[in-house]
Amino acid sequence: MTKLPDSFLWGGAVAAHQLECAWKEGGKGISVADVMTAGRHGIAREITDGIVEGKYYPNHEAIDFYHHYKEDIALFAEMGFKCFRTSIAWIRIFQMVTK
Repeated sequence: MTKLPDSFLWGGAVAAHQLECAWKEGGKGISVADVMTAGRHGIAREITDGIVEGKYYPNHEAIDFYHHYKEDIALFAEMGFKCFRTSIAWIRIFQMVTK
């Protein structure tokens, strides 16, 4: 088995809509991910017209990275990760204006 060089960078990657939670905090607008329901075998995911009571929207819970990012990044470091890639929910920065 070949040994990886000491300079090899182990890391992790995440996407905002998959882990953030806090879907309506901090002035964030509503994105497609916020109105996408969970699917399961035989039942497709659904994009609803707004939040529908009784539907499950998985990104509303996620892992709550928005409130716990420091602890989560510390866990990456504890695992020996040297790099971390994340995405930004651009709707937090550029909100859609509707009339």
